Amino acid sequence: MANRTVKDAHSVKGTNPQYLVEKITRTRIYECRYWKEECFALTAALIVDKAMELKYVGGVFGGNIKPVPFLCLLLKMLQIQPEKDIVVEFIKNEDFKYVRALGAIYMRLTGTSIDCYKYLEPLYYDYRKLKRIDRNGAFHIIHMDEFIDELLREERACDIILPRIQKRNVLEETNVLEPRISAIEEDVDEMESEDEDELIKEAKKLIPQEVKPKRSPSPHRRRRSPPRKENRENRQRSPGRRRSRSRDRTDRADKRHRSPGRRHKEDSHKRSGGGGGSSSKRSRQESDHHDRDRDRHRSSRQTSDKDRSRHRDKDKSSRDNREHRSHRDEKRGGRGEKSGKSSVTDQEIKDANEMRAKLGLAPLKL
Repeated sequence: MANRTVKDAHSVKGTNPQYLVEKITRTRIYECRYWKEECFALTAALIVDKAMELKYVGGVFGGNIKPVPFLCLLLKMLQIQPEKDIVVEFIKNEDFKYVRALGAIYMRLTGTSIDCYKYLEPLYYDYRKLKRIDRNGAFHIIHMDEFIDELLREERACDIILPRIQKRNVLEETNVLEPRISAIEEDVDEMESEDEDELIKEAKKLIPQEVKPKRSPSPHRRRRSPPRKENRENRQRSPGRRRSRSRDRTDRADKRHRSPGRRHKEDSHKRSGGGGGSSSKRSRQESDHHDRDRDRHRSSRQTSDKDRSRHRDKDKSSRDNREHRSHRDEKRGGRGEKSGKSSVTDQEIKDANEMRAKLGLAPLKL
């Protein structure tokens, strides 16, 4: 009577819930001392106290195939068949890790495929350590996430054959379950993003800041920029610029004077026809004659420019002398004025005659 399943228990996987444990293992549990002393007349409320006293997980061990208390309590839960809410509370318990492990293996044996993935996959984030005993009686350290992965992937756990469940990808294709996002992938993505940010910061530190070259002002801007007052004053003061302008004008005049000679030379060459000894000699003589005239004209131009500059200087000096003399004559009186006027006029006539002689003109009469 003590080993029978409760009357109102529902069949699991089409059979008695206790039959999920193999017969040999089940008989070993019935004969062990822990089952007879500690598991007798347990209820769903009292089984929690016994689960809190567990120290390790496992199946059977030793030469005489002795079951562990964890396996005895699992068979007792299959016998009394607690409600689903109680099992869910076992799984959600965060204070006692062996209570959570007991509820997880019971859900794996009795729950549907959807319930197994729904309630067991969140336990992948539990990394607490568990002690497990093997067939030889040696203890090993595992983690809660390893134990849950073994329940969902392996065929046996704690020396019990686990019932088959549907693959997760099949349930995802039928839209029964949503795709699962692994915590490891999230951590990897975060680490990669942090590494990228660090690399970008280091690269910015290593790359020198580019120095922008100073823009040189364009020639158009230089032309448009208004001249300063200093430049205007310098231009007014410096006579060298005037001289250079006068030289440019003379050069332009020479070029204009040269051009008709060249045209005349070309015309004479065309008239001659380019053939015959006498015509070529005549053209050469004419060209020589034009060259001589051009050189004479150029030399006369240069001499005339020099004479003009000298004449200007003399005019300035003569004007100064006149003013000085006129001022002196005003002081002296009437006679002085007459003599001063006559001397000024004579001096002007002499200067004009010298200039006209240089230019090849007839002198003025006194």
